[in-house]
Amino acid sequence: MTASGTSAFSGRLGRRTVLAAGAAALALPFLATRAFAAAKVLRISTPGAENEIQSQALVAFKDALEKSMPGAFDVQIHYNGTLFAQGTEIEAMQRGNLEVGMISPQDIAPLIPEYSIFTNGYLIRDAAHLDAVYDGEVGVEYRAKVAADLGLEILRSQYLGSRQVILREARDVNVPADLAGLKLRMPGSETWQFLGNSLGASATPMAFEEIYLGLQTGTIDGFENPLADVIANKFYEVTKEVVLTDHLVANTFFTIAKPYWDALSDDERKAVSDAEDAAKAGNDAGVLAAEADAKAFLESKGLTIVTPDVAAFRTQVQQRFLDSDFAKTWPAGLLDRINAAGA
Repeated sequence: MTASGTSAFSGRLGRRTVLAAGAAALALPFLATRAFAAAKVLRISTPGAENEIQSQALVAFKDALEKSMPGAFDVQIHYNGTLFAQGTEIEAMQRGNLEVGMISPQDIAPLIPEYSIFTNGYLIRDAAHLDAVYDGEVGVEYRAKVAADLGLEILRSQYLGSRQVILREARDVNVPADLAGLKLRMPGSETWQFLGNSLGASATPMAFEEIYLGLQTGTIDGFENPLADVIANKFYEVTKEVVLTDHLVANTFFTIAKPYWDALSDDERKAVSDAEDAAKAGNDAGVLAAEADAKAFLESKGLTIVTPDVAAFRTQVQQRFLDSDFAKTWPAGLLDRINAAGA
């Protein structure tokens, strides 16, 4: 081959190399974009603060899902109701604007009236009974109806803790009448408000993120919540007394929009379910541990811990629910089945 032929060949080779390199360079962002686009966005809305146990469980869910299916999901966690306010998550999922909401039985009850039975005070005995109800036959029926009627897939129930009454100023509280006239913050739904009034107080609707300022300014006289959340949100800075009413064993449902869930492959559904199972286990163990230490911690912060006549509270709350219009919608025999779960 002549020197000029070699030069020409080298030139052609060089041009081809440059073109190939350029094409590869152009392909890299394209491939990266394709890889990013392939990740299924999974937005989670929670009213909880980032340091709450339930929020930490969402991080555990995200990590477990990424470990089992790297790059398959883009999990985005939104705290403090910043994406969707508490109580609006169901509508957001139904519109296709949200993939996962942490919703409660109180959110479902207005949409499926017979399920107001699950908002009844003193219905669930403890965390074990909670799982016996929602992981058993009653829970299978519950999840199926929510899926059929609301287009939502409930994966698991998570334990939030037993709810207590926390007061801005200390007062003698032994029976429901001792809460008369007290402005008790409750979530805004009808069943939550009914529960607050059934406790003997004057239920006052207020967003969770407004509680601290409401206590600080005296807009409310108290609120009710699990003690782990009282600690996580530093409500002990603006309160003086805890009344151990144990009026509701609270839970939240990790709930996913059904069209999104149905569009997943079998492997993806299993990965999501397994990740939530692990997150629930960590959440429930964390809440139980926090509850065991909560009273001593709050006393160390100067709060008074009071144990009232819980039987008096239970009798009044349950009777008011039984006498209410809610009870007229309850399916026959369901209350007995709930009571018998896990027995």
